[in-house]
Parts: sequence; C-alpha cells; structure tokens
Amino acid sequence: MKIPALMVLLATLSSGVLADTSTDQQRIEQMMRHTWERPDAPLHVGPVTVEGEHAVAGWTQGERGGRALLKRNSMGWRVVLCAGDALLDPATLHSAGLTPEAAASLSKTVAQAESTQAPERVKQFALFKGVMQVDKDAAHQGH
Repeated sequence: MKIPALMVLLATLSSGVLADTSTDQQRIEQMMRHTWERPDAPLHVGPVTVEGEHAVAGWTQGERGGRALLKRNSMGWRVVLCAGDALLDPATLHSAGLTPEAAASLSKTVAQAESTQAPERVKQFALFKGVMQVDKDAAHQGH
C-alpha cells in the first residue's frame, strides 16, 4: 500500500515542476509579446526552453525571426541577448553568464525542443544576424 502513496507523491511533485516550467514559458511569451508585438506584426514565441534561471525562446515576426536568451531575476524574466544560431552555441551561452555545464545543457535542450518545430520556422530563427546585447546587467549578475 505504500507504493501507490509514493507514486501519487511523485506524480504530484513532477506535475509541480512541469507547472512551474509551463508558467515560466507563459510569462516569457507574454513579456516578449507585450514588448515587441505590434497590431500589424504579431509576434509568435516558441519554443521556450527553461532551465533554472535561464531560458531561450525562439520567435518569429512576419518574415523575421531569431532567438532570445532570458534570465530570471527578482523582477521576473528579462531578455539578455538576441541572436540567431549563436544561441545554440554553448560558448555564446557561457559568455552570457551561464556556467559551462549549464550552457551545454541548455544548448542541448533548445536543440531538442526545436526539433519538434517545422523546419521553415527553425530556419527563421537563424535569420537574426549577430548577437545583440539587450540587458547587460542581467547578463553579468553574480559574476
């Protein structure tokens, strides 16, 4: 009889983690849409990959697209960098403040999440040229 109770507890804990990630994903999408969406140019955000205090969100707006690196602080989620394929590179993520281990893990998770997207959408993420620092303070907190 203890096994079912343990299974219920584990299921509850697991769903709490998924709910937190889902909530973070929704908050990130809402923040980005509120910041950059225009009536004549809807912003489509996703996938949003959250790991700890960092996230990478793919986005498209019309013919344009890219990826955003975000960091959570006491005020919520803030965009640190915008880039294209550079945000798939662990070296870029590390230079933005992630530990080497976290950078490698996030890079792998983003690639997995993007593998579920239509190839045309993923190609749009690569259209953002260069790396644009958006919030330099968020990138270097804790350094």
